Amino acid sequence: MSEWKEYRLGEVCTELSDGLHKAPNFKKNGDYIFVNAKNIVNGFIIDNDPTKKSTHEEYLKYASPLNDTSILYSIDGTIGNIALYRGEKCILGKGACYMNPNPQILDRMFLYYELQSPRFKSYIYKMSTGSTIKHISLKTMRGYDFSFPSLERQRRIASILSSLDDKIAVNRRICENLEAQAQALFKNWFVDFAPFKDGKFVESELGMIPEGWRVGRLNEVMDILPGGTPKTSNPEYWENGTIPFFSPKDVKGVYCFDTESYITQVGLDNCSSKLYEKDTIFITCRGTVGKVVLAASPMAMNQSNYALRGKEGISQYYLYYVIVSLVSQLKKLANGSTFAAITTRDFSVKIATPPLNEIEKFHCICESLFEQIYTMGLENLRLAALRDTLLPKLMSGEMKV
Repeated sequence: MSEWKEYRLGEVCTELSDGLHKAPNFKKNGDYIFVNAKNIVNGFIIDNDPTKKSTHEEYLKYASPLNDTSILYSIDGTIGNIALYRGEKCILGKGACYMNPNPQILDRMFLYYELQSPRFKSYIYKMSTGSTIKHISLKTMRGYDFSFPSLERQRRIASILSSLDDKIAVNRRICENLEAQAQALFKNWFVDFAPFKDGKFVESELGMIPEGWRVGRLNEVMDILPGGTPKTSNPEYWENGTIPFFSPKDVKGVYCFDTESYITQVGLDNCSSKLYEKDTIFITCRGTVGKVVLAASPMAMNQSNYALRGKEGISQYYLYYVIVSLVSQLKKLANGSTFAAITTRDFSVKIATPPLNEIEKFHCICESLFEQIYTMGLENLRLAALRDTLLPKLMSGEMKV
């Protein structure tokens, strides 16, 4: 620890500032992402809002001095999202600050992990302002004191942690590829009817469908089950809870492996949610409508979701893609004076259902794909836990490298 020296973050960054305090002029199909907190996800800048795109002319007026040392950190509304700048075409909003560490003193990846350390998170939690919408000032960011060793040792520490993150990223990309294969198969069979094209088709109220298929309603092939939240003020319902308690913010992929909240058995006994088994489909139905995920383990859920289970002969994997294919339609049915919501009545939309033996064939093919997605998700959970255990020990110098 003798070689570790203490600095303030503002002292070791050539730039530390925030983005534009107003919106640029937006243009449909613009090349530049307008970046705020929601665009900073899992270390990356994500283009997730087609309505918030801008032009090169606006970029020239409002560009921030980003380079290959830059790190983005969300400071307004949602606090603590981090991304490495990788040359994306973007204009920063005030919800994101950027910092350019001096490469002669501080390694970018070392700082990236310092910003994820329990020490920095605790500092930010204590220094944030705002009762409803949280905010971190640039003065607060610049004033953070921390110690770090020589550049060589910084890079060795960052290398250990980034090797775990790299493996997580590779697994995530493989899962995305497997999911894309399953979704393409669903579309090929049950939307484009490719395996049935040489057979007879009949007229239906949904158009031409293969003979033997049935037009019915979505809620006829599945059970729609409720969620509920017991009093959050009662510690008996929450303290030392071990049962995953799903909410819309826990949707991060095909499977939900971990939840922000955990409930006790007493809490579960005092709410309308049941303990829903693995592969139950959760769909968000209030506020944020239409996110769909599979439970990776037995879970309860809050009242902002429905749990969906296929009736006899209806595969959960088949039902998952039926729901995914209908999300845009369900969103259009959402209503509410305060926030958007879908009700159980909205699941009465009409669908064409194939014979059960065709659903079973699809299930048998997709089962191995979903098993691989599940297995890699579990591995990522273990890798993330190992990283999170090592990170504070390495970043504080407690563990030598």
